[in-house]
Amino acid sequence: MKESKPWKPFTANCCSAEDHTIFRNFSRCRTSRSDFSKNVAPMPSFRLISVSDISRTSSSRINEDLMQTFGQDLFDFQLTELRAITQNFSSSFLLGEGGFGTVHKGYVDENMRAGLKAQAVAVKLLDIEGLQGHREWLAEVIFLGQLRHPNLVKLIGYCCEDEERLLVYEFMPRGSLENHLFKRISVSLPWGTRLKISIGAAKGLAFLHGAEKPVIYRDFKTSNILLDSEFNAKLSDFGLATMGPEGSETHVTTRVMGTYGYAAPEYVSTGHLTTKSDIYSFGVVLLELLTGRRAMDKTRAKTEQNLVEWSKPYLTSSRRLRYIIDPRLLGQYSVKGAKEMANLALHCVSLNPKDRPKMPQIIETLEAVQPLRDMAVTCGHWPVSPKTGRNVSNGNNSMKKKESPVFVNRRA
Repeated sequence: MKESKPWKPFTANCCSAEDHTIFRNFSRCRTSRSDFSKNVAPMPSFRLISVSDISRTSSSRINEDLMQTFGQDLFDFQLTELRAITQNFSSSFLLGEGGFGTVHKGYVDENMRAGLKAQAVAVKLLDIEGLQGHREWLAEVIFLGQLRHPNLVKLIGYCCEDEERLLVYEFMPRGSLENHLFKRISVSLPWGTRLKISIGAAKGLAFLHGAEKPVIYRDFKTSNILLDSEFNAKLSDFGLATMGPEGSETHVTTRVMGTYGYAAPEYVSTGHLTTKSDIYSFGVVLLELLTGRRAMDKTRAKTEQNLVEWSKPYLTSSRRLRYIIDPRLLGQYSVKGAKEMANLALHCVSLNPKDRPKMPQIIETLEAVQPLRDMAVTCGHWPVSPKTGRNVSNGNNSMKKKESPVFVNRRA
């Protein structure tokens, strides 16, 4: 578990000194001793005020502001309660570890709070010396406190005591998509399940992009796609989420943050962020589902390390496509469906953002693939014996390496 940090993000953008934006009700939020980042994007229901209004205050005042804003929609937990339900954040209850800190499983019952149902939960504990900080915690509370959708992970509550910052989510028993695709101990995901996951994740993004004021997720990747017991996909970790451009603006300019292999190239080079940046990341995840390879894998030959660059020549030809399909599928995938998914992925990762499809079109394409039953194993497309073995062996040697975070502070 400790070898992989599935929630490891970029350093997050939570307040912008340049554009002087912050949440109305949280203008007095105190920073901790950590060197927290400076950009938090506003939600539609909050009035923008000057970042200079931010002052240091007590955690009790922050809790008052949160309570006034969310009421009973979110539960305000005490640290002692969260220690109790996780056996003092025992390593036996550890679910994962990343840039934010550790995530532990816990159990709550209806006696803890009025209106709180008995259930398993995931408790994320902020490491105050880690990559994320108070403002990232606050951004996640605000976004997930307001955004509710079947394909977004549900935030149940939070804890803010002194310098401690915690988040309490619904427990997702199947873990992350990353674990199922790239961990040797996991059983290979069937083709139908991969499609189901891609459609669910697409619906989550479509909900964010289709809001009255669009939300840019900015951290779409396999480790942030969590799965419930029925393999329904839910997006998690909103510390990097930001509001999309308003009015006549075409983009949001931010510090560049993300994970190598997932971030859209125009965003990396200019800092210009749009919903099309999320579309690029979605295309990368589609390629991971198709090939069983990581977006970036330093253990492979140099020409094969970047999944997008390596796979593009194979995506336009049905004959060549079969050479890069995840071998763990053992031919149990739709030939036509794989072709459609490959073509969709190719458009999503287009270097020209305008050529990338929108989420409703993506969902429509993927849902049309679901009924297809022309399995490669029964259509003479499996096994494959290419002329050279270099690109055929698609074994997942990528488990040895973690994703490489990017820390780019370039401004457009």
